[in-house]
Amino acid sequence: MSDIGDRPGGPPLIGISAYREQARWGTWDRPAVLLPERYAARVAQAGAIPVLLPPLAGIEAVAGRLDGLVLSGGGDIEPARYGAERDPACGPARPDRDEAELALLHGALEHGLPVLGICRGMQVMNVALGGTLIQHLPDVVGHDGHSPDAGGYGAHEVSVAPGSRLASILNRTDLTDHLPVVVPTHHHQAVDRLGDGLAATAWATDGTIEAAELDPARHPFAVAVQWHPEAGEDLSLFRALVAAARSPEPVTA
Repeated sequence: MSDIGDRPGGPPLIGISAYREQARWGTWDRPAVLLPERYAARVAQAGAIPVLLPPLAGIEAVAGRLDGLVLSGGGDIEPARYGAERDPACGPARPDRDEAELALLHGALEHGLPVLGICRGMQVMNVALGGTLIQHLPDVVGHDGHSPDAGGYGAHEVSVAPGSRLASILNRTDLTDHLPVVVPTHHHQAVDRLGDGLAATAWATDGTIEAAELDPARHPFAVAVQWHPEAGEDLSLFRALVAAARSPEPVTA
């Protein structure tokens, strides 16, 4: 881990990928680096210092100074990055963000940083490891239940794989407990073929992969969910990330 987070009593630094958008504030209307406030708030509530990471070339160099990484949600990844033709339903390309987040993930994995992928962040993790995506989920599952509100979040149930790291994080360790988890949702894309080393660990009732993680033998903490935990009240995923970032155990990629 970085020496910043290892200072006695010092909170770990958690980088959060941000993105560039046209924005208005006061009398200004300019390009800005943005991140929905709840990401930073949840990281802070979990006991860490959030650090916003803009989509700049070379941003992956910060990995050696961080103690953990959150890959945030947002727009669609360019399909060419996973070898697909563009579907008309796929959103506009953001090459700067794609390049920056893929590089950030590789940098985090190389440094052994704990990683939490959220929505798009799960898709970035999958594509970075050679996986592919479903470009418009309603065409596959036949409904809009994963993104029922254009400007807000829906909710649906997911089932969690027993014995997974995610099951432990969400307190689903009792193999006799089959109660589903209700999660905040807003996505129209999803994982199709899993990337190298990723295992699916949660599913929606329609079969959509809702979470994946790397084997702890390969990486100490790399967990991704398709839902939006920052939009809910359960801090368990953020607390697990921060706990991993505080870990004094030496890690290797």
